[in-house]
Amino acid sequence: MTFRLFPKKFGWLPYIFLIYLVFPLLYMTEEDGWKAAIGYGLLLLFLVSYRQLYQTESDRNYTVWLLTQIAIIAVLSFFYNSYNFYLGFYPANFLGWYDNEKLFRRAIAGFGLYLIGMFIYLILGSGILTALTLLPFALVMLIMPFAVRSSREKEQLAEKLEEAREEISELIKREERVRISRDLHDSLGHTLSLLTMQSQLVQRAIDRDPGRAKDEAKDMEKTARAALRQVRELVSEMRSIRLPEAFAEMAETLDTAEIRFRVDNEGDWGILTPVQENVVGMCLKEITTNVVRHSRASSCTLIVQKEKGGILFSVRDDGVGIGDSRFGNGLNGIRERLTLIDGTLDVDGESDGTSLRIRIPVIGMKGERTG
Repeated sequence: MTFRLFPKKFGWLPYIFLIYLVFPLLYMTEEDGWKAAIGYGLLLLFLVSYRQLYQTESDRNYTVWLLTQIAIIAVLSFFYNSYNFYLGFYPANFLGWYDNEKLFRRAIAGFGLYLIGMFIYLILGSGILTALTLLPFALVMLIMPFAVRSSREKEQLAEKLEEAREEISELIKREERVRISRDLHDSLGHTLSLLTMQSQLVQRAIDRDPGRAKDEAKDMEKTARAALRQVRELVSEMRSIRLPEAFAEMAETLDTAEIRFRVDNEGDWGILTPVQENVVGMCLKEITTNVVRHSRASSCTLIVQKEKGGILFSVRDDGVGIGDSRFGNGLNGIRERLTLIDGTLDVDGESDGTSLRIRIPVIGMKGERTG
C-alpha cells in the first residue's frame, strides 16, 4: 500500500497550506538550546496533527487532534513569538468540518474563548499596537469556520443531487424495461401467436390446397414484417431522448398525420438535466401519439415557458377533447414517468380541444412566470 501524506481526494490544497509553516520556522531560528529543540518538536507535532485532521473520521479523535493543534499554537505564541498567532487559521479551517451541528457550536464557542484569551494576552504581553494589528485576523478566524461549513454543505448537497440523478436515471431505465416487457407481451406476443396459427394452417393446407397455403404464407410475411417493425420501434424507444430530437419527432409525426404543428419556445429548457430531458421527451412522444390517434385535430401547438422554479411544456390541440377521461389515452403512463423527476401533468379536455401542461422543477432556478 502506497503511503500518502494526505488523502488523494483533497488534491494539492493540503500541501499548499504547509507554506505558512515557513514563518514559525523562521521565528524558531532565533531560539537556541533546549527551547529551540522543544519548539522544533512542537512544530513537528503540529504537522502530525495537521495530517491527522485530514485522515481522522471519528469525531472524538478529530476533536483531540484539533485541541492539540490549538494548544501548540498557544504555546508557540506565549513562549516564542506572538506572531505565531497566525497559525490559528489552521484550526479555524478544520472547525468548519464538523458535520454535527451541536459539536460545531461547541467548537465555535470554545474557539471564540480561545481567541479572546489570546487577544488579552497579546495586549498584556506585546502591547496594544500588536494586539490591534492582529485583531482583524482574529475576526477572520472566527468567521472562517462558518464559511468553510457552508462551502462543505454545498459540496455535500451537490454530491447528494448527483446521487439522486443517478438513482432517478436507474429508475427510469427500470420503468422503461417494465414498459417494454409489457409492450412485448401485449403486442409482439399477440403477433407471434398469430404467426404460429398461420404456420399451422400452411402445414395443413400445403398438400390439400396449395393456393390457400401460398396466400397464408404471404400473410405470414406481412405479419412477420409487422413484428419486425414493432421490435425496431421498441428498441428505438430504449435510447436516450433529447428535447431537440423530441421536437423534431413531434413535427414529423404530426406532419405525417396532416396535423399542423407549431413550436413556441420561450423557455431555457437547456437548464434541464439529461434525465429530465429524457423523461419529458418520452412524455411528449406519448402525447403526440394520443393526438394522432384520438384527437381528430387539425393543428397542435407546443409552448415552452420558463416559470418560477421550473419549466412549463404546454401542448394544445383543436380536436374533440377527452371529456372526463383524465387518466385515459396513456396519461397514466405519463404521470408515472413524471413522478420520477417530481414533475406534474395537468389536463384540460373540452369539446374544442385538449390542453396538457407538464411542469418540471429546476432546483436553484429563480424568476417569475413568463406567461
